[in-house]
Amino acid sequence: MPAAKKHNLTTPDLVLLSLLAERPMHGYEANAELERREVRDWAGISRPQVYYSLEKLARAGLIGPGETEEASAGPERQAFATNAKGIVALGKALEAESWATQRERPPFLTWMALSWQASPGVFKKQLAARREYLRAEFTREAETLRAIKREVGHKYHEAVWMVTLVIEQFKTELKWLDKVEREMKKRGPAKKPSHA
Repeated sequence: MPAAKKHNLTTPDLVLLSLLAERPMHGYEANAELERREVRDWAGISRPQVYYSLEKLARAGLIGPGETEEASAGPERQAFATNAKGIVALGKALEAESWATQRERPPFLTWMALSWQASPGVFKKQLAARREYLRAEFTREAETLRAIKREVGHKYHEAVWMVTLVIEQFKTELKWLDKVEREMKKRGPAKKPSHA
């Protein structure tokens, strides 16, 4: 990832390079588009981070002024577009092996590892809360998937694949929660704590 390392590109930087490669946008417009696409579900990029990344990418020469249909109303309304140098940096960053060889560290698994220290009754309560959360997210993602399919017009698109994966993960975790709840009464301390 030489180009990314050279510029210390972060995930928010890469998301913006990709977004601005589609068409020029003002910062507020990029924020609105990220919100519309629910990008924050899969990439940690805050509203202030968008403006920070725009400045950083411009200083690095990876984006430049772009023309939009709206007239500019000052520096805060400057439209940017990814230039050829930015496209190359994005492409190089996407070649990094680390994209495919890292494990997620879901907070719920951390909670599960520490749950033996929780007060009585909390384990069951948290399992129920997790189930409720997953069901709500499942419903939201199913609607998102329908909207994506309407927008892209086919099912062979990265957004469709991403949301489908998330939905399958929710289904799997819900089945797993059922199993944990059935086995909860048999829960006990490790028989060989030095190996736990």
